[in-house]
Amino acid sequence: MLARRSFLFAAAATLALPASARASTLDAASLGLKPGAAEDQTRAMQRAVETAAGSRMPLRLAPGAYKVGEIRLPANTQILGVRGATRLVFQGGTACLSAPRADMVTLSGLVIEGNGKALPEKRGLIVLEHGRGLRLEDCEIAGSSHHGIVLEGIEGLVRGNTVSGVAKAAIVALDSRGLTLSQNTIRSAANNGILVWRTIAGDDGTIVEANRIEEIGARDGGSGQNGNAINVFRAGNVTVSGNRIRGAAFSAVRANGAANVAITGNNCASLGEVAVYVEFGFEGAVVANNIIDGAALGIVATNFNHGGRLANIHGNIIRNLVNRRPAGTDPNDPAGIGISAEADAAISANVIEGAPTAGIQLGWGQYMRDLSVTANVIKGAPVGIAVSVVPGAGQALIADNLVQGARIGAVVGMEWKKPVTGDMAREGVGRYAQLSVSGNRVR
Repeated sequence: MLARRSFLFAAAATLALPASARASTLDAASLGLKPGAAEDQTRAMQRAVETAAGSRMPLRLAPGAYKVGEIRLPANTQILGVRGATRLVFQGGTACLSAPRADMVTLSGLVIEGNGKALPEKRGLIVLEHGRGLRLEDCEIAGSSHHGIVLEGIEGLVRGNTVSGVAKAAIVALDSRGLTLSQNTIRSAANNGILVWRTIAGDDGTIVEANRIEEIGARDGGSGQNGNAINVFRAGNVTVSGNRIRGAAFSAVRANGAANVAITGNNCASLGEVAVYVEFGFEGAVVANNIIDGAALGIVATNFNHGGRLANIHGNIIRNLVNRRPAGTDPNDPAGIGISAEADAAISANVIEGAPTAGIQLGWGQYMRDLSVTANVIKGAPVGIAVSVVPGAGQALIADNLVQGARIGAVVGMEWKKPVTGDMAREGVGRYAQLSVSGNRVR
């Protein structure tokens, strides 16, 4: 009876397609694949995939479960399932679906169940390499013992997929050539959400937009290499925009050594460390129009000692920060700060409320150069704007900000964590001629 129902379900799905669509696809059942079969169907599926790719026709899989090991996808492979109903149940291998030359590969409407089967290091349930024209859409990937999706040297579109319950990262994009990651949902990744990395620093251009990312852990520990919803490493000219991020052990967006990164319009909540972190040798960053609600620090553009410089931080809303850091980080490092920057940065028109240490921190020790801080609103921070006055620290312009409720001072000179001046917004800069403080409204 079960086999008869599976047959009727498959027949109904086939008949629901327009005649033109049925004629232009290959029915997997006609090539020996049986939805719901008890036996392993790896060989039958491999033959079906190669036949379809060789004929440049999509392979259509009916609803039901298919037990398979590793299926190797030739260039031009197209596999179409019924969204939420066509299930590939992984039986073991180095991946469930892999393509060493992934030109014009299309995967759509598939559910891939990893069931915790062992995978080698750096592999995922889907591994696609060195290809253009990729389309990976409307798939579900769950239960991977390592990564969910691994893309290396890929140009194309990954859209509308759901990745959950993975032991490492949900999506890894390495050395991309023009990749868009859009409208995906990621839940319960043990170490990271989306990784956009390059082997050697250089142009990348990946677009990460409109994804929903939740419940990102840092199971393998560390001081920030894990626990990030989106991590950009060495990849230049990457755009991270319009993502909804909630619940990451470390950062919503972490950009390490990433030149010309644009982080805009993201909605970020419940972060364990820095919500938006731009660090280590970056050169060029726009961090604009993000909403941050709940983190140890809001936005940090740092590591001038490693060449980190050149940022525009504008129009962000930052609130409900806490003065604590996650396990594994240096407890002496600052926390409870809305925005921190060190070199060649403009910080303007941000609204910061509820920063328990300082609204804005400028420089760290002697690492400060050419900072402009204008037209920000800072409410409820003990220090409104903390500016380094350590010998060797460079110049800063602090003008036309509105600071409310700063009990220690609206603008205070600092030697690292220690306040060493009065409120320069009221008393002037004194001997610190490298500072210009004017037009600030203090209440």
